Amino acid sequence: MDIILLVLHVFLSLGIITLVLLQKGAGASAGAAFGGGGAGSVFGASGSANFLSKTTAIFAVGFFVNSLALAYLAANREVQTDSVIDSLFQPPVTEEVMVVPATEGVPAPEGLVIPEAVVPEEVSPGEAAGDVPPPAGE
Repeated sequence: MDIILLVLHVFLSLGIITLVLLQKGAGASAGAAFGGGGAGSVFGASGSANFLSKTTAIFAVGFFVNSLALAYLAANREVQTDSVIDSLFQPPVTEEVMVVPATEGVPAPEGLVIPEAVVPEEVSPGEAAGDVPPPAGE
């Protein structure tokens, strides 16, 4: 559906460009007043202004309707495409490490080594102050 609308959009835009270029400019009537009016007889007595203006208006309405349809389809698209820039700012995927808490009485699965928990030795308050000066309040 999108492809058909895009091809129609290109066709309508090229048609509008062609029709606008075929129309007479504002200064063309000044030349016709001095005897150059024979060129307008291809499209009949009224000239090409009516035919080309109406066709341009039809193409313009089609172009605007097609633009609105393409905008609606683009806004309501279900597929989300990631841009290269978005992928640069995402954190890299890393392997997750499985952490198993050490529990007593539960054997570890084969091949999995669980380190023993390191428990600091009990230190009396007087020994802990070895190199650290006491707080200012004491």
